[in-house]
Amino acid sequence: MSKRQRRLAALASLLLTFPVHAHAATSIARDAYLIARGAYLIPGSANGESQPDGNSVIFEAPQGLIVFDTGRHTEHTRKIIDFATQAHRPIRAIINSHWHLDHVGGNVLLRARYPDVRIYASSAIYEAQTTFLAHYRQQLEAAIATPDGSQGPLASLRAELALVDAGPALLPTDVISASGSRTIAGKRLQVNLEHDAVTAGDVWIEDPRSGLLLAGDLVTLPAPFLDTACPRRWQESLAQLSGHRFGLLVPGHGPPLHREEFEIYRTAFERLLACGRSDRPKSDCIDGWLHDGDKLIAATDQAYARALIDYYVEQILRGDPARVARLCAA
Repeated sequence: MSKRQRRLAALASLLLTFPVHAHAATSIARDAYLIARGAYLIPGSANGESQPDGNSVIFEAPQGLIVFDTGRHTEHTRKIIDFATQAHRPIRAIINSHWHLDHVGGNVLLRARYPDVRIYASSAIYEAQTTFLAHYRQQLEAAIATPDGSQGPLASLRAELALVDAGPALLPTDVISASGSRTIAGKRLQVNLEHDAVTAGDVWIEDPRSGLLLAGDLVTLPAPFLDTACPRRWQESLAQLSGHRFGLLVPGHGPPLHREEFEIYRTAFERLLACGRSDRPKSDCIDGWLHDGDKLIAATDQAYARALIDYYVEQILRGDPARVARLCAA
């Protein structure tokens, strides 16, 4: 892997293409797609040279709109605002699946536009601000001080630094501390919380009316992004998702999945972890992931998936066991 590929993987730079499946291809507004009754997808995006945006889902609710994950870049978040403007409905609530910047970064702009918006998320971001994000800030400062071009344009680095420094604007107004049914903006949702899986606190939701399950980064394509994860707990969390009824699952990155596609992902994930724990050649793990997840990984993402699995097997699954133990603290 090149220096840039390693950095992208290490900082969870999820640079994906997004081939929207046929069932999600009805455009309702610019850049928004109807995926179920009263639910719209704004796909995440990446150009290979910048940090990514996660998928965003917008729900119609009795009191306005609910946004699940807000992306990172202004361009992505403006698509959410454009949708609300065209719908002539205010954004009343935001639900953040987890604290990664490509899922919470848009909170800053949406909060400025809708000062009374309620933000629902776990408390994991508080610790992340003093650990992962603090370390990331140091890396950004160093890259800005001595730019060599391998870490992207200076303007992008400065934008990332500003996002980290937004601090309080990223935080929840309402902390989700346990799973349960909640009424948000007048809409009843099942809001679930997983501990120490992808992050210390991962929120995923079910909408009984539409049959949607929004998984956040508990499901990501073209590979599972293990940077801040406890692999064992992530595997257990996927088993939790499998036990629930849903018609369509929206991952944190990648196209929506039907039940059978999710089960392919879950099996591929389990086999990847088993290979990573074994003494088999790393190439077996990489080839195994690409084989097991073949139906889910676009041809254009094959090389990127290979580079990511190469990194994660070497650095995470077979890397520092003390680091993984800390992430699996619970």
